[in-house]
Amino acid sequence: MISLKSLPQSPDAQLRQIGWDWMLGTDTLPYLTNEVVQLNVQQAMGYAEAANRLFEMLVEAGQHVIDQDRFAELGIPANLIDIIRHSWDDDRNILLYGRFDLAGGIDDAPVKLIEFNADTATCLPETAVVQYAHLKANGLDESQQVNAVFEALVAQFEEIKAQNDDLTPTILLSAMRDSPEDDANVALLGEAAREAGFEVAFAYIDEVEFSATEGIYRFEDGTFTRFDFWFKLIPWEYIGHDEPELATILTQLVKERKVVILNPAYALLFQSKYMLKVLWELFPESPLLLETTTEPLLGKASVEKVLFGREGANVRILDATGQVTQSVDGDYGDQDTIYQQYVDFPQDAAGNQYQAGVFFAGEACGLGFRRGGAVIDNTAQFVGHIVE
Repeated sequence: MISLKSLPQSPDAQLRQIGWDWMLGTDTLPYLTNEVVQLNVQQAMGYAEAANRLFEMLVEAGQHVIDQDRFAELGIPANLIDIIRHSWDDDRNILLYGRFDLAGGIDDAPVKLIEFNADTATCLPETAVVQYAHLKANGLDESQQVNAVFEALVAQFEEIKAQNDDLTPTILLSAMRDSPEDDANVALLGEAAREAGFEVAFAYIDEVEFSATEGIYRFEDGTFTRFDFWFKLIPWEYIGHDEPELATILTQLVKERKVVILNPAYALLFQSKYMLKVLWELFPESPLLLETTTEPLLGKASVEKVLFGREGANVRILDATGQVTQSVDGDYGDQDTIYQQYVDFPQDAAGNQYQAGVFFAGEACGLGFRRGGAVIDNTAQFVGHIVE
């Protein structure tokens, strides 16, 4: 059972003190609880070790998909295959970060992979900054938390800069409009890039100019400014399906070394839920995986997921007879599906369920929890942790 510790002091003052007051007034803080999950060292390290091993397995699975030309099975738009292959083969295209969503890890239950958010993972500010500030606000030491997310992001940006030293370290970070959560995530990434030595700018996606011959620009105050690096909090599959001309331009720019895009296009391989099936094919004996197929599991409860759903949308839980016991609506109902063996999330005394989120930036670097029901959706609360 999940054990909770009350931390009654809000982190507002600490966020202002360390210069992160830009987060206040967004939608980040309202769903922060005044409790944290209590873990022992073995439990905390178990999550980190699982994430590190899972990433190694994903790399093997990604190579398998490319070698066997299984892009269509993963639901990859055909117009992105070229840029995916190129970014995979060029080691200068480094995955900046992602987030593993995990079940188990409590009361000796094995850690199990639910999915890997490789393309547009959020919850960075909550994990990296807010739960840290929450500890400090209550007189606790930062060493009591598995949280080196910001430092790991800085190190990743430094490595990306070093591996691409033929380019100028100027980066434009972009998100969709009218999403305070996305703005907060992009702002944190911008701080990490700046600390790593990048010249940093921000622009919403509708403000970015793309030229197949020149590169990526922002137009401001009558001037075009070109950037050699572009971080986008916009899903790759959206670009492939909805902006085919942009997909063509980006492919040309990346291949001609006119821009490095973060996360690289190959992140879409890891983002596809079909990769859960590929992992099961390649590593069926792994204790970290749940059986995953393209048909409901006979005699076992399962979870139906669309290949590129987000925030729990279009998820259905099926019992052992195949009957739907719970479903969540969404905008992705026309996508192909996979079926993953159902597993209970750890629960607290009130029956709330907890999904662990482990950020990976070169290595496992931070842990947080989301609290909700059997399907963790966009109404779930963020809950920090303490290692005791």
